[in-house]
Amino acid sequence: MAPKTWTKEAFTLNTGAKIPAIGLGTWQSQPNEVREAVKAALQAGYRHIDTALAYGNENEVGQGIKDSGVPREEIWITTKLDNPWHKRVEEGIESSLKSLGVDYVDLYLMHWPSSTDPTDLKKHYPDWDFRNTWAEMQKLPASGRVKNIGVSNFAIKNLEKLFASDDFKTVPAVNQVELHPNNPSPKLLAYLKEKNIHATAYSCLGSTDSPLYKNQELKKLAEKKGKTVQQVLLMWGLQRGTSVIPKSVTASRIQANFEVDGWELTDEEMETIDSLPERFKVCGDAWLPVKVFFGDDE
Repeated sequence: MAPKTWTKEAFTLNTGAKIPAIGLGTWQSQPNEVREAVKAALQAGYRHIDTALAYGNENEVGQGIKDSGVPREEIWITTKLDNPWHKRVEEGIESSLKSLGVDYVDLYLMHWPSSTDPTDLKKHYPDWDFRNTWAEMQKLPASGRVKNIGVSNFAIKNLEKLFASDDFKTVPAVNQVELHPNNPSPKLLAYLKEKNIHATAYSCLGSTDSPLYKNQELKKLAEKKGKTVQQVLLMWGLQRGTSVIPKSVTASRIQANFEVDGWELTDEEMETIDSLPERFKVCGDAWLPVKVFFGDDE
């Protein structure tokens, strides 16, 4: 079978919607850089942009979309509800749409399963949690302003808790989680597959100054393929069935991250990457008022 044209591929969600396999991540990107990065990505052929209320850059993302000249309906936009906004889902989506300058988003995610008290970010609401937030989010698609709803940073334990809640009706279309060879989460991925929930991989390159770039096995493999370590990491994510949202603000890297057509990793090469022993997480949960990772993803 010929290798896939990943830049044109999409994964079909449980709603029937198709999420482009490769997107541009914008976490930790400075506002003035984001506008240019989004424009460069869309002009290079990307059709999936990922942002969030918490990133403080939705406005610039919206500007970059307009600057690109690519029609809105050709672009998949994902944004996220911030933790202190859990009791204000309606205000949260309105704020994001206004900042982005669009009438709808393709995917709206609950950023973290933490209903943080906005008056004290070290505290969690005593009378509200992510199950209540999801009950509110479930109402959004009927309004047309949100095409699909999903979650982010949800471990198996919290997904089970969500599914068991009284108000639960809609299975999340996506769970966006940190996925890379040093946080591969095979158990979580198998669980999501069983529940027909698509996984999007954030920090798929291991984030800024990633130790993965220095990994000798990966460097050797990349050299053998005539590719960069970043390209190999993206291909690994794609071949696992996850969409990937590499973050970059450099036009040349944005372009290089998109060069995943016409080649593939063999089963043996996938196995080599799968068996890298090191473990690290870019995003922990120590900063949250509640624990959200339970070591149940391996």
